Amino acid sequence: MKTAMVEITMRSNPVYKTLNKPLTIMGVERTLFATALFTGAGFQVLLSSFLGAIVIFAILLFLARTATRRDPKMLVFIIQAMSHRFRAEYDPAKYTPATIRRIPSRA
Repeated sequence: MKTAMVEITMRSNPVYKTLNKPLTIMGVERTLFATALFTGAGFQVLLSSFLGAIVIFAILLFLARTATRRDPKMLVFIIQAMSHRFRAEYDPAKYTPATIRRIPSRA
């Protein structure tokens, strides 16, 4: 008995870091940075406390940096969870066949 040896070649796909890297400002995703910045500015306008605005901005910036390190798309997930707009995703393990009913044609 002769067995044929098949040569398996490994396929390599290049991955570029810049395509998969989130856009950040000071190590924070842009939307989280803008949220922290405008919250600090709003605090300063409403309460006329520049030091308070800096403190609020620093705390929110720290939290945003922590969230960006864990998962850059966490904010999108939280917003979708709060607005109840989860998109249905296909899960083959939970597949249930659709029932199709044929209506006779009227001729």
